[in-house]
Amino acid sequence: MLQSYDPRNADILVNVNGELVHRDQARISPFDSAVQGGDAVWEGLRLYGGRIFRLSEHLDRLRNSALALAFETIPSHEALTAELKKTLAANGMHDGVHVRLTLTRGVKLTSGMDPRLNKSGPTLIVLAEHKPPVYSKQGLTLITSAIRRFPPDCLDPKIHHANLIQSILAKLQANAAGADDALMLDTRGFVAETNATHVFLVHKGVVMTPKTVACPEGITRAAVIELCKRHRVPNAERDLSLAEFHRADEVFCSGTMGELAGVTKIDGRTIGDGEVGETTRRLSALFGELVRSEGVPVA
Repeated sequence: MLQSYDPRNADILVNVNGELVHRDQARISPFDSAVQGGDAVWEGLRLYGGRIFRLSEHLDRLRNSALALAFETIPSHEALTAELKKTLAANGMHDGVHVRLTLTRGVKLTSGMDPRLNKSGPTLIVLAEHKPPVYSKQGLTLITSAIRRFPPDCLDPKIHHANLIQSILAKLQANAAGADDALMLDTRGFVAETNATHVFLVHKGVVMTPKTVACPEGITRAAVIELCKRHRVPNAERDLSLAEFHRADEVFCSGTMGELAGVTKIDGRTIGDGEVGETTRRLSALFGELVRSEGVPVA
């Protein structure tokens, strides 16, 4: 699975600290904390018919992550929403858009890891692109990565930070194996998530997903669980082993960038009958109805 270039993005304007500039002229300082050490938090947002799905939840997670990293200044939800609106309006965007919202600790006086070197406040980047859901609906192939997700006693996954080396290393392994993405385990050997999404399995009609022990609190993940409860689909959150995924009737991924996408093969093992399953298709359709029926107007 490799994202393709959309020519509509050739001349997009990127918002850096409130200034809208052409993508080719967008710059941040080499002294910025994101460059120096990945010291930033971020959110992926999706625009549906002029509205961003679960915007408040995304901004809550951004703020909570920044608080956990002791950012001295965090823009309000109102300020962030205003910059989102300004960016989307400048680009004439209304639908089928993915937004990468990044907040760094800011620019340092000199290079170094010490946060006391930051004296200029945070850097805000709003990057909006024309981008449909990136995963194939025909079924994904996963391999299990050797890279483990950190547990909370090593690095709390509730901090949605921009240091994504673990994910990149896992993705390199998936690429080398010719797979779409990599399944990642926690240090106990239970499945955590993939390098980019949360994962669910379906077994005997029950939808199950790993607990958020070694993976972030997912916005789309939470929406899927809500849909299961609302439509009386049996569901559970618990520790799940790799063998349970290998023998599952269905497996699917969830995330803002890719919505819901079925998985048809893991580590060379065919999942179910090798096709995207009925429960996955049903929840995907229900999710599509949900994102078109709610959201915060921004464009």
